[in-house]
Amino acid sequence: MWYYVYVLYIFSRKGLYVGFTDDMKRRIPEHRRGKVKSTRSKDRKPELIFYEAYKTEKEARRRERYLKTSKGKRTLKLMIPDTIKNVESNLIQ
Repeated sequence: MWYYVYVLYIFSRKGLYVGFTDDMKRRIPEHRRGKVKSTRSKDRKPELIFYEAYKTEKEARRRERYLKTSKGKRTLKLMIPDTIKNVESNLIQ
């Protein structure tokens, strides 16, 4: 079994959401359908912009906790700056 840490871009907040799941095929559509309170939005659906896969739940949870910190958010912005910039530029259109 694989465990995933994923990052969504939330258009209504113009920010990132970090989450954890063992079933990406189920979880991402839940976000997009508004079934997850923390990412629910009336305007645009959240967009998956990044994910990592881990063999153990412990490693995935540890990574999720780190990415939710201010240092982790800075790391994400260094790892995927072009992706974030592209998503934000689509916000204007």
